Amino acid sequence: MNLWGRKSRIVITCAKGIVPFLKDELRFLEFPIHSEGTASVETEGTMEDAMRLNLFIRTGHRILFFLERFKAKTPDELYRTVHELKWEELIPEEGYFCVTSTVDHPAIKDTRFPNVKCKDAIVDRIRSIRGRRPDSGSERDRTVIHLFWKDDMASIFVDTSGQPLSKRGYRKIPLKAPMQETLAAGVILATGWKGSDHFINPMCGSGTLAIEAALIGLGRPPGLLRSNYGFMHLKGFDESSWREIRRKARATARDWMDGKIIATDISAEAVEGARRNAQTAGVERWIEFGICPYEATPVPNGGGVVVINPEYGERLGEKEALREVYKGIGDFFKKRCQGYRGYIFTGNLDLAKRVGLRTTRRILFYNANIECRLLEYDLYEGSQKKNGFQ
Repeated sequence: MNLWGRKSRIVITCAKGIVPFLKDELRFLEFPIHSEGTASVETEGTMEDAMRLNLFIRTGHRILFFLERFKAKTPDELYRTVHELKWEELIPEEGYFCVTSTVDHPAIKDTRFPNVKCKDAIVDRIRSIRGRRPDSGSERDRTVIHLFWKDDMASIFVDTSGQPLSKRGYRKIPLKAPMQETLAAGVILATGWKGSDHFINPMCGSGTLAIEAALIGLGRPPGLLRSNYGFMHLKGFDESSWREIRRKARATARDWMDGKIIATDISAEAVEGARRNAQTAGVERWIEFGICPYEATPVPNGGGVVVINPEYGERLGEKEALREVYKGIGDFFKKRCQGYRGYIFTGNLDLAKRVGLRTTRRILFYNANIECRLLEYDLYEGSQKKNGFQ
């Protein structure tokens, strides 16, 4: 089972709503797009390509390298076929692995069961060939094998990412309900912002949007922040090749940006946490942090985007208080942000009506299981009446 010289299917998973932006990333990186699902895009390449994708992809969660597809009507049939694969050529007998799965099978009620069957098949195979067996468990910090089993067909992949790509490694101070890094990158890509003008982020919280904006504006591959991936723990991994891929990735980054990134929050604790996260990410000097209410956020001349991620409100008392917040965001857009494009990311469209501006786009995203929208407002310079402000 030599993976390192062969080309295979590569499936990149993502959150629902992210697929269009993930496809754009793949096109930019000159990878073909073979198919797409509601939360995945399929391309092809070698393991070296998979390594490169782990470095460059901003919106994907997992880079899955295809191994085998086979018929499996029962768990026992699944075990037998998995046992036939040459795992001893892939997983070190002194190593560690875990099995994850996506299962849609009428006989399976608990997905942990097929995970155990796969794990047992792999362990039994390696022990019979090598006389020793690797450890296994639920931690995803080393080798990860992924099972996709639907009806009577199963596919086996190596999860080359290990930990999800959303875990960039910079968010040491997460604070309250932070936006996932891959979602933040998708939101920024949806605005079209690339660093040539300003990026304003009131209510910055833990700073994820501002940090991802800095990485995008500098053209810095987000995967450079991580030091551990699943592919590193496979037999045949060439560390010198990996160093060269990283060197070329670093060479694509810039050390300058035309626009400013300004991130503010009313909470001093949030701003300090965001600043420390930005420092860990290596982008602190490109972000101007400030402690102030959102409506006092500096908005320099020159245009750009203003992105706000206000709370959605889950309880009645919260929603009542947030009505005024959303109305105030509309006033801030009208009075302070002319010449910009304004964006509100929210999971509460009833509250969004309080903004009082016409949207030019309403882009569907999912924040975990919450259906959200990125609402776009063109904040033209000129009179409010002329430009449709209500």
